[in-house]
Amino acid sequence: MNKFSKRSLDNLQSCDYRLQWLFHKVLEEHDCSIICGHRGEEEQNKAFAEGKSKLKYPQGKHNKTPSLAVDVLPYPFKGWEDKEQFKKFADIVKTKALNYGIDIVWGGDWTSFVDMPHWELK
Repeated sequence: MNKFSKRSLDNLQSCDYRLQWLFHKVLEEHDCSIICGHRGEEEQNKAFAEGKSKLKYPQGKHNKTPSLAVDVLPYPFKGWEDKEQFKKFADIVKTKALNYGIDIVWGGDWTSFVDMPHWELK
């Protein structure tokens, strides 16, 4: 049985209850790591400066309390270039979200700024 690490749980607990619930359900089928939930001002502006986000604080969904966005890596993580791994994982997440009535958006579907680990509530 898959289990979140303490760090993943801490990151996930900063998120909206729907994201928490969804990724606990996803974990039943596929192991994953929660790499980011809520971001404060310093962390968000650093992500923006590094080109990892298109939004400055407080405009991002990661900046809400609770966070309306979460960054998740499928496990075992094969690397940022393995788009197929992200797509297979995305299919699992999208199916679970649809089955449970959670309206979610995947950053991997964006065209202007592709963000493969990013998930947010619509």
